[in-house]
Amino acid sequence: MKDYKVESLIYYSKLTLDSEHIVKKSKEEIQQKLDEYAANGYNLTSTTSTSFGTAIYIYLFFEKEV
Repeated sequence: MKDYKVESLIYYSKLTLDSEHIVKKSKEEIQQKLDEYAANGYNLTSTTSTSFGTAIYIYLFFEKEV
C-alpha cells in the first residue's frame, strides 16, 4: 500500500526588471520541501503548475510505501 502527499506552493509575480525573480525565490523553498519529504521516506512522483492572475501555483506529488 502507498501513502500519497501533495504539497502546494504559491508565488506571486511582482513588477521588476528581473524576469526570473520567481525562479530565484522558489528554488530554495522547493529544495527544502524535497529534502523534508525525502527525509520522511517519500519520493517525488510528479509536479505540475498553473497560473491564475499574478500567482503561480506549484504542486509537488509524493508517495512512499507503507
